Amino acid sequence: MKHALIIGASRGLGLALAGEHLSRGWQVTATVRAPSDELHAVRDGFGEALEIIAPVDITDQEQVAGLAAYLQSQWFNLVFINAGILLGRGQQLTEVPESDLNAMFLTNAISPIRVADQLIGNVHPGGMVVFMSSVLGSVGTNDDGRAELYRASKAALNSLIRSFCARHPQLDATVLAMHPGVVRTAMGGPDAPLDIETSVAGVADTIEQRWGSGGHAFVDYRNQVIPW
Repeated sequence: MKHALIIGASRGLGLALAGEHLSRGWQVTATVRAPSDELHAVRDGFGEALEIIAPVDITDQEQVAGLAAYLQSQWFNLVFINAGILLGRGQQLTEVPESDLNAMFLTNAISPIRVADQLIGNVHPGGMVVFMSSVLGSVGTNDDGRAELYRASKAALNSLIRSFCARHPQLDATVLAMHPGVVRTAMGGPDAPLDIETSVAGVADTIEQRWGSGGHAFVDYRNQVIPW
């Protein structure tokens, strides 16, 4: 049985990814910043196949170090790092408080890589490390400048993913920057074109299709390559 570690599974896409992999026969370890009634409801349906670890805030290095210590002897076929916040929506750059700027880049770009660095020893040979990215992180396709702060934070994440791979040439794993589509979540809004179920099914399919391919790639939930 394959074992997935999903970082950030309290709600939205992370929660749905946990449920999707459980339904496909995986064992799942899921982290949350605070207790999640929704995730506990999933555990009611799958029992011991789901382990929940809390609190784990990826911006808190002490909590991340504690997670790494707790998981020290465990192997995971998949480590999926799901993190993202959107602040300053509709504001000019000069209007966004520095605290929001710092929070967005720390959460969206820096902390996911710090987590991956802490957990690299838990990745089973031939496994996968997946970061939740966004098509808006593509510098090459930025032709409208919308959501510029969120876009910049995800572009920074993508750059750091490539640096992560360069720093760990010995890593026997496939590394993906994953765009889940524009999804009807709290961030995507009610008018987004994709429902959560379609998105996470596509993400899980893409993981299966990319399994064992090695290297790193920037792809979407349909397994289509996105320009960096």
